[in-house]
Amino acid sequence: MPIIDYHCHLPPDQIAGDRQFSNLTRIWLNGDHYKWRAMRTNGIPEKYITGDADDFAKFGKWAETVPYTMRNPLYHWTHLELRRYFGINKILNGGTAREIYDEASAMLQGPEYSVRSLLRKMNVKVVCTTDDPTDTLAFHQEIRDSGFEVLVLPTFRPDKGMMPEDPHVFNAWLDKLAQVSGTDIADFSAYLTALRQRHDFFASMGCRLSDHGLEQMYAEDYTESEIKDIFNKVRSGITLSGEEVQKFKSAMLVEFALMDHEKAWTQQYHLGAIRNNNSRMLRQLGPDTGWDSIGDFEMARPMSKFFDRLDSGNRLAKTILYNLNPRDNELYATMTGNYNDGSVPGKMQFGSGWWFLDQKDGMERQMNALSNMGLLSRFVGMITDSRSFLSYPRHEYFRRILCNLLGNDVGNGELPEDRAWLGKMVENICYHNAKEYFGFSIAE
Repeated sequence: MPIIDYHCHLPPDQIAGDRQFSNLTRIWLNGDHYKWRAMRTNGIPEKYITGDADDFAKFGKWAETVPYTMRNPLYHWTHLELRRYFGINKILNGGTAREIYDEASAMLQGPEYSVRSLLRKMNVKVVCTTDDPTDTLAFHQEIRDSGFEVLVLPTFRPDKGMMPEDPHVFNAWLDKLAQVSGTDIADFSAYLTALRQRHDFFASMGCRLSDHGLEQMYAEDYTESEIKDIFNKVRSGITLSGEEVQKFKSAMLVEFALMDHEKAWTQQYHLGAIRNNNSRMLRQLGPDTGWDSIGDFEMARPMSKFFDRLDSGNRLAKTILYNLNPRDNELYATMTGNYNDGSVPGKMQFGSGWWFLDQKDGMERQMNALSNMGLLSRFVGMITDSRSFLSYPRHEYFRRILCNLLGNDVGNGELPEDRAWLGKMVENICYHNAKEYFGFSIAE
């Protein structure tokens, strides 16, 4: 069955250049926070994770860790990836590391293992990358011009545009936005003009989705004059109060949502991560190196207030909500039902199990909550949320879990043994629902 990967962090430059990887470590371990966390937990020194050890030394330490990952999804993913991409059916451990490394690395030298060939091998039809508004999208243009048959589309990810906490960092980003948009960002009105220019440009490049990675929804009351004053303060390098930061984030969420509605985009909200918990390792390695976890932020009231504000003016775009705290599954599932208005099947989606929840238990709990509170049959299915070109067997992992849920219900007499209908339901969840929901034009 084909794959639509409508949220990932795959680097478009590597797709544009049809990168060839020199060995298994370079394609498999670099940037993989899941594997890094497992290796640290297994007592592996940082030298073999993000440090300067050679490629095979790093791979060998990962291989030694794999037997200890039993009952972690990494164990399944690891062996599915070896099997589906390389035809390797051996169990990875310290004793088989050299043989598997050499065999897979030799295969990677052939043209059938370039980045584009890997996407073809997994029958990927659409890849939506995650891109900052200041990105030139030059590599997306290069991919379009090359005639590559897999759609590689940008996703508008404006998180940095609503992070005024550090005036120096925020103003540096504003200066970059001013340059790429050709706008003198002297005030809040000019700021919105620059953002709309980039939003329009992303749309011209085929963008159909926005995405936000937030701790929680922001829905403070504010006035237009307050936001203008707040912007002027931070643009002048003045540190904002906590209340001012909250109001600015709230205003920007609304502005981005209005832009998305105008273009009939789908807006995505990944909520609930608490990031960079380990300050010592943050100083040593920088952000996004595997020190994030599940947070316990307030969700229901700000989410309700934000969506109601948009819906009251009939300006609520198609929306997908991704939950990171399993305590909130039913909250999310019922919240989406508040704003499904019959205009589009599944207009408000409770998104797939994400990050720490994209494993068997997390996926089952998400799908059970969605089944009980909404319509599983209208679900737009799995995302990889991955930086790895070897991650696509995770879609198989998801599909096995979905089919197992339905099969168990049939076996228990809770669903009819209607293979035609249930088969169609599975195909829709795994592919067709997303294709129709996002309006992708895919050559079959």
